[in-house]
Amino acid sequence: MKIIVNKDKCPQNHPCPSVRVCPVDAIIQEGYKAPIIDYDKCIQCKKCITYCPMGAFEIEQ
Repeated sequence: MKIIVNKDKCPQNHPCPSVRVCPVDAIIQEGYKAPIIDYDKCIQCKKCITYCPMGAFEIEQ
């Protein structure tokens, strides 16, 4: 399992709200660009998936 950011669903026009809910600081965002997941830090808790109002965080199939 791998969590990804679907850039087509991410509006990329605001600070990503999921950044602050990540318990291990695995989500990085430069400016308003789509966030990037640091897979070395990610513990796959899925909080980002639950918290993203646009549904941009997804489990890669």
